[in-house]
Amino acid sequence: MRILVSGGAGFIGSNLVRRLLSEGHEVIVLDNLLRGNKLDKDSFEKIKFIRGDVRDFATVSEAMKNCDAVYHFAAVLGVDIVADHPVETMDVEVIGTRNMVEAAAANNIKYFLYASTSGIYSHSAIVKSALSEDVLVDPRTSYAMAKRYNEIYLAAHHKERGLNVISLRFFNVYGHNQDNRMVVPRFFEQAIQDEEITVFGTGNQTRDFTYIDDTVEACVRLLGISGAHIINIANEKEWNITTLAEKIIEITKSKSKINYIESPAKRYDYEVERRVGSSDKLKELVNYKPATELADGLQKIYEINYL
Repeated sequence: MRILVSGGAGFIGSNLVRRLLSEGHEVIVLDNLLRGNKLDKDSFEKIKFIRGDVRDFATVSEAMKNCDAVYHFAAVLGVDIVADHPVETMDVEVIGTRNMVEAAAANNIKYFLYASTSGIYSHSAIVKSALSEDVLVDPRTSYAMAKRYNEIYLAAHHKERGLNVISLRFFNVYGHNQDNRMVVPRFFEQAIQDEEITVFGTGNQTRDFTYIDDTVEACVRLLGISGAHIINIANEKEWNITTLAEKIIEITKSKSKINYIESPAKRYDYEVERRVGSSDKLKELVNYKPATELADGLQKIYEINYL
C-alpha cells in the first residue's frame, strides 16, 4: 500500500514508518520537524518526505495524492508544552484533522487511523477496573478535548462518507526515540547522570506503560479494518511512578535519589491518580494485546540508547 504518516518523524511515527517499510509499503511522511527528525538514515532514504504543517491544506492535499491509507499522528505533545500553548494545540488537532479528512475524501482514501490519547479518560480513571472504550470519558484539557472532538468528527465522517476510521487511544507509550518531554526518558537521563530523579506529587499515581514495539504492532494489525472504531492500545498493567523511578535506578546502577516535588498548577488537569486500560476490544478485532513487561521494555531502552 501507499501510506501517508503525518508526524512520521516523531517518536511513535518514526517507529511505525520503519515497520511499514519492512513490510514493503510505500511510505510518505509529512512532518514540520519542529521537534527534530527521529527517522533513522536508512528509513529516511526509503521514504518520500514532505516538510510541512497539517494546518496547511495545500501541503496536506499534495502529500495525500495516490495514497491508500493514512496514519494521522501529527500533534503538539508534552504536558508543559501543551499547557503553555493551548490554542496551538487545539488548532493543530482540529484544523489539521479537518484538512487530513478532506484530503482523504478527495483522494478516495480507504483507511484513516488517528492518534488519540488515554488522556481523554482523565478523572474517569478512578474506576476500579481497567478502562474500556465504553467508559464515559472526562476530557478537561485543551489536548484531551481536541482529541475527543476528533474522535466524534471522524465517526461522523464514517457515517456520512463511509470513510473507515480508527481512533487509537494510546496509553503511556515509551521506547526508542522518545525525548525527555516524557517521563521515561527524563528519568533515564537523570539516572545516567546520577542526578536527583524528580517525581511530581507522591509517586503513588499509576500509569499503564505500553512499549513502542507493541504499540506499533497494534497499529499495523489494525490497518485494513472497516467501520468506525475507538481502540485502546494498553498493556493492562499498573505501575506507580516511584516504582518506575526505582526500576530505572536499578537498571542503570545509578546513585540517584528520588526527589518528590509539588506539581505546578498548570499540570493539575493532566495529573490523575490512576490510569490503566483494557485492550479487550483490540484483541477481539485483531487477536492481539500488548504484552511487554515494563522491566523488559526499560532494559531494552537502556541497551539500545545507553550501552
